[in-house]
Amino acid sequence: MKAVVMRDKQLLVDSITAPEPGQGEVLVKTLACGICGSDLHMFHHCEHVLANFKRGHIPIAFDDQQDVVFGHEYCAEILDHGPGSDKKLKVGTRVCSLPFVITPQHFHHIGFSNRYPGGYGEQMVLAEQMLMPVPGDLPADIAALTEPLTVAAHAVNRARLDGSEVPVVIGCGPIGLAVIAILKSRGIGPIVASDFSAGRRALAEKMGADVVVNPAEQSPYQSWLQVAAPEGYDINGPMALLGLGPQPKPCVVFECVGVPGLIQQVIQHAAPRSRLIVVGVCMESDRIEPLIGIGKEMNVHFSFGYTGEEFAHTLHALADGKLEGAPMITGKVSLDEVAGAFDSLAQPDEHAKIIITYP
Repeated sequence: MKAVVMRDKQLLVDSITAPEPGQGEVLVKTLACGICGSDLHMFHHCEHVLANFKRGHIPIAFDDQQDVVFGHEYCAEILDHGPGSDKKLKVGTRVCSLPFVITPQHFHHIGFSNRYPGGYGEQMVLAEQMLMPVPGDLPADIAALTEPLTVAAHAVNRARLDGSEVPVVIGCGPIGLAVIAILKSRGIGPIVASDFSAGRRALAEKMGADVVVNPAEQSPYQSWLQVAAPEGYDINGPMALLGLGPQPKPCVVFECVGVPGLIQQVIQHAAPRSRLIVVGVCMESDRIEPLIGIGKEMNVHFSFGYTGEEFAHTLHALADGKLEGAPMITGKVSLDEVAGAFDSLAQPDEHAKIIITYP
């Protein structure tokens, strides 16, 4: 089969052996696959990422000296069933799937595995127990957004919102845009969004952000004050720190950039007792000043992955029209164009989500 392979620190289009389904697995044809920021991180910082996963006992591992086929945001069609399959979903059924193969002995993350190629290839082997049929006539490219949108849904769930909050989204790349879409679908707002890129700010508006700011010109926390706080509220004053007098609506900050210094920046500048949800993947060590966080009673939560229930809910919300994902897609490419798409995604004004499509 044809696939984009990470080999010798390059992305190469090659013909490789098609995978064969094992016990409880299915063979599928890839219909659409998103290029994820995690793929870019893994391509550019593979050794560092794998080393950190190992140190943190996170079971995502592969041999980077062997071929790897990326791609974990996909929609596919069932071609065949492996031995021991229950075959509840027939050949020809369009499916999405959690990109995991789990046994009592092993965990494999599809797309970050030597054994299980991902959606950058024409065919994949998926775990039957992880499959979810695509509802109705939901287009394959939109269905492929289920995975990144579920990452955002999980982050929003981690925030434990009750509807009274005014959220701030820092960074309007694919995950920031997905967080905005999830918040909008749940009626949480007004949503304040911040990004240096004019192109991404425009996309944030399309996804449903109510107040969009360039942090080079205005602090997003000042914008939050204007829509969330009573007149005269001083975000840095003693009354705010002590929780006395008229209070603002709760502030929840979603950090969706992942660069050193941002966690500290939120702790320092957001309102006292804000909740910070860290969704951006920082590839370097970072530093915070706990004294400020303690004095302001800040809550910090890290978010990673999602549950099967969250995945199913997101897929059906897309199909029902309750969740809008289409504006995230800013480009479509063939397998032959994937390496160029990686270069384009390094320029924030060019693209948000690029989808690989198949004939």
